[in-house]
Amino acid sequence: MKKIEMVDLRSQYHRLKTEIDKAILQALDNSAFINGPDVKAFGSELASYLDVPHVIPCANGTDALQVALMALPLEPGDEVITTNFSFIATVEVLVLLKLKPVLVDVNPFTFNIDPDQVRKSISPKTRAILPVHLFGQPAPMDEILQIAREHDLFVIEDNAQSLGSWYHGADGSGKRSGTLGHIGTTSFFPTKPLGCYGDGGALMTSDPALAEKIRMIVNHGAKIKYYHDLIGVNSRLDTIQAAILRVNLRNLDDFIARRKNAAGYYDSHLAGFAGIRIPARQKQGSHVFHQYTLVIEKGDRNRVKEKLGEAGIPSMIYYPVPLSLQKAFTFAGYHEGDFPVTEQLCRTVLSLPIHTEMKPEELAYICDTLLKILDNER
Repeated sequence: MKKIEMVDLRSQYHRLKTEIDKAILQALDNSAFINGPDVKAFGSELASYLDVPHVIPCANGTDALQVALMALPLEPGDEVITTNFSFIATVEVLVLLKLKPVLVDVNPFTFNIDPDQVRKSISPKTRAILPVHLFGQPAPMDEILQIAREHDLFVIEDNAQSLGSWYHGADGSGKRSGTLGHIGTTSFFPTKPLGCYGDGGALMTSDPALAEKIRMIVNHGAKIKYYHDLIGVNSRLDTIQAAILRVNLRNLDDFIARRKNAAGYYDSHLAGFAGIRIPARQKQGSHVFHQYTLVIEKGDRNRVKEKLGEAGIPSMIYYPVPLSLQKAFTFAGYHEGDFPVTEQLCRTVLSLPIHTEMKPEELAYICDTLLKILDNER
């Protein structure tokens, strides 16, 4: 058995090498390296896949979040409610734009933002909600959207980890995550469900006015070259990355199916074992398994991780520290104990290898080894 990888991008590339190499060579031959034809084509193809009118590519997922916030009528000091259990980029952009992040706790089973905590955190200064569709499945958007309607709030979806997942609303409708709020954002970091071979990102919206403004912001605030109507940024998806993404988008449903198969194996072999909890599913959403994240309920999570590593099995902790307790965020005045669910998850979560190229023998070895380690932890 070959070395187990947390994410095996090399094997995925080699499986698609003929298509990928052809796309890269065509982009090189065209030599339109900035905003080349592949960028426009990819935006259109992703819009079709998501069934959303407007997709605007940009340089990375963090830029996508920042541009989304810049496109909305938000002022310094306005409050934006978001999850405490996420990557730093979610709050980083808020602070950079002088908006006030208001963190809330999460559901202990799905790891996604808790609507009850959102409702309790609304103040006269609240202007937006920023749910994160964490680890591959949508946040509870029916409740989030209802709260937003009641209080006239904007909704920006951080869909960096869940592109391709579905949300089935109470009204019977089915929409892709990232297309339910005012603006959705995503990342094409290589390990994401839809990844490129560098950095990349995109924004999506059904609002034509917002789409036009976003296109201007990512292009230095200009609609016509050298005529700048807004203060913007320079955030472009590289043409070669767009060419790669066009190939990977054609394979995205297969990527998702492969990840689901791996997750299904984990479920069937780990469910019911005392001391661990497998990932819960949001009832109204599908899961694309950007991560397969366990909760180690008995034993020392860090020791389990160490023992897995000694057996040649990589694992990751997403996330070891709540945003509220990050050194960079101390100015916000949060303290240990303010977010008991998030803090407990940060002590107990552990993500196992999951990717599109996993083999049955790898999955079997991971499960057998983990269960032996956990049995010794009792």
